[in-house]
Amino acid sequence: MQSTNTKLLEGRTAPINLRAQPTQRQIIDRAASLMGKNRSDFMLEVACREAMNVLLDQRLFFLDGAQSAAFDDALSAPIGAEQQVRIRQLLDTKSPWES
Repeated sequence: MQSTNTKLLEGRTAPINLRAQPTQRQIIDRAASLMGKNRSDFMLEVACREAMNVLLDQRLFFLDGAQSAAFDDALSAPIGAEQQVRIRQLLDTKSPWES
């Protein structure tokens, strides 16, 4: 079974260009070498992994007392038929990195 990162590296056709300082490039090259990867593969894998972490961190949110009570009430309320359909649609939808 291939990892998500490996799947993201297949069929690459969209260019990504950037400029770096020589010392940054040297650090990246050394790290890529230690991982047995070329610079492009290493950078793309690390960038995609970090992007997924940023997206996954969006699950954390902060609520004040009133917002927390309203959220708790919503979670405790019975689920209606329409909500069940919407929840099923949400659970059946692939994450952006799984597409």
